[in-house]
Amino acid sequence: MTDDGLRIERSDAVLRLTIDRPDRLNALTPAIVERALAEVEAASGDGTRVIVLTGAGRAFSSGADVGPDGAPPGLQLLDLANAFTLALTGSPCVVIAAVNGIAAGVGCSFALAADLTIAKESASFMLAFTRIGLMPDGGASLLVPAAVGRARAARMALLAERIPARQAAEWGLIAEAVADEEFDARIEQLVEQTSNGAPLAYAATKRTLNEATLGDLRSVLAAERERQGQLLTTADFAEGIAAFQDKRAAQFGGS
Repeated sequence: MTDDGLRIERSDAVLRLTIDRPDRLNALTPAIVERALAEVEAASGDGTRVIVLTGAGRAFSSGADVGPDGAPPGLQLLDLANAFTLALTGSPCVVIAAVNGIAAGVGCSFALAADLTIAKESASFMLAFTRIGLMPDGGASLLVPAAVGRARAARMALLAERIPARQAAEWGLIAEAVADEEFDARIEQLVEQTSNGAPLAYAATKRTLNEATLGDLRSVLAAERERQGQLLTTADFAEGIAAFQDKRAAQFGGS
């Protein structure tokens, strides 16, 4: 079924969540994230073993909806995004992010919060926040450096560079980059393998790996919320949104 821009499919022990706004490159609204959060939380106790998160069309997710028809992102979406990242990392289910296209902004954060992030070679990853006067959120401030180190994380976060999937795999940002024509088959192979594997062993392994690498996630999310909340009130953010919608370069004044 499709609900609030999210397509939900269940089969056996597999839950598939597809962000379904292809005309907006799967830009995220509070309703989408709230529904996805509820589904992931429910999956922890309903026999689900594997969660697949992907996007419809040619994008995984372009991040928060900052288009002219949507309200500018605010603390409601930020709080839901933080809760969703915690749900993905805390779920006993194996979470597979099937990244079929651009994963930008908080969409990138969600992709990297998965246990296995698999991308098409044509896909890419981008922390685009500074382009509109914001900072990374959704846990990206920890998820990225935990995977690739401080220097590469700073490059992504400060310069807002688009990182192609093959390069992301070489960096260790994602698990694997797959030729586009082999992508669907590879995802199904992983779904079959993990849905038939030992769920208690997977859950224990995931929990311990995340404790070792993401132990500060809650405190980082709190810091992101505090500082992002301040940035959301600035003239620079207002200018960044206006420039994005007008398709022009932003002129930031530092206030």
